[in-house]
Amino acid sequence: MTHRASGTLVPKLHLVFQEGYGLSDLRADLAAGLTVAVVALPLSMALAIASGATPDKGLITAVVAGLIISALGGSRVQIGGPTGAFVTIVAGTLALHGYTGLVCATLMAGVLLVIAAALRLGRFIHLTPTPVITGFTAGIAVIIATSQLPDALGLHVPKSAAEVGSKLAAVAQGLPHLALPALLLTLAAMASIEAMKRYVPKLPSLLVATAGAAGIAVLLRLPVDTIVSRFGALPSGLPAPHMPKLSTGLLIDLLPSAFNIAFLAGIESLLSAKVADRLTGGQHRANAELLAQGVANIASSLFGGLPATGAIARTATNIRAGAKSPMAGVFHAGFIALAMWLFAPLMGRAPMPALAAILLIVAWNMSEADKLPAALRGPWREAVVLAVTFLLTVFSNLTIAILAGIALHVVLHRLPQKA
Repeated sequence: MTHRASGTLVPKLHLVFQEGYGLSDLRADLAAGLTVAVVALPLSMALAIASGATPDKGLITAVVAGLIISALGGSRVQIGGPTGAFVTIVAGTLALHGYTGLVCATLMAGVLLVIAAALRLGRFIHLTPTPVITGFTAGIAVIIATSQLPDALGLHVPKSAAEVGSKLAAVAQGLPHLALPALLLTLAAMASIEAMKRYVPKLPSLLVATAGAAGIAVLLRLPVDTIVSRFGALPSGLPAPHMPKLSTGLLIDLLPSAFNIAFLAGIESLLSAKVADRLTGGQHRANAELLAQGVANIASSLFGGLPATGAIARTATNIRAGAKSPMAGVFHAGFIALAMWLFAPLMGRAPMPALAAILLIVAWNMSEADKLPAALRGPWREAVVLAVTFLLTVFSNLTIAILAGIALHVVLHRLPQKA
């Protein structure tokens, strides 16, 4: 594909319909969309909860943003929605500015992404150093895992213990009050997910494990929290769109959060699109992808949803399920909306330990722990940048971690090679 074609803002869906879209493509995309929706249902709720939001916000994001990312994006098979990368930003923004602040930051991030697409900045986002990406991704994984320990252990930790250090201290203090039913349910859910992935990979392991944990909790009358007991009933549809109230002061306060959301949405969506290209032999359109991410985040904010981007694991699932075009992602969003309408009361019975199990596995996969030792034993400059970015992500904040990581990478690589 020519550079001009890769820089176009025209979505891949337009190209698909130009080439011809037949009945066999429709059947394949419907099957793939249903498969991904089954995976995305429990995951979207779990990610919203980990971010400090309510589970319905994750579902809203998967429907609204997921549909737009597929319809307007630059990849044939990209699946969009809430992802683990946003957990720390969302939690921090909620703590400082409340949900209205988060909605405004998401809206601002969407505008920034649209501007980036209009300026054709897609190819430059790929230049972010790999050690910086690896470091902050591993750091986010640690934060996600730490945040799930209370639900995994059945502990009630004060909301004030939000930082990793204070969270671990609160968990350690509460260990004498560990709830064995919650711990056993978490371990059973994790074991069943991993077993299904290994021995019956075609099964929707996340949904099956969540449904199984709900059934066990009901049959044995286990004293564990569920979505309904903690957050109330799930809605059976989308809310009406609503424009948040903006002010100059609020916009200035939210600019760091908006930048972080836009940066991560751009990075993760283009990384996911590159992974999809390797799996399918295709070629994504970077600036069309940025435009789709921008419009999707604007729309998600108007419906009260969370930040969204391309999701690598769900995109890979979409490919393995046989997706032929972006319509698979559109159908995935439609199936989630249908599930909200038909099965909201049943989804509300999901036990919190089961959702904690899902997120602990997500965190482990994000961390790429099996690759970190080799990365740290590699060139010392790369190892230093990775370690500093990781530590700043965990113990400071994402803005400082990313900027410091990039700056350190530039400084170290200007040093003489024999230094």
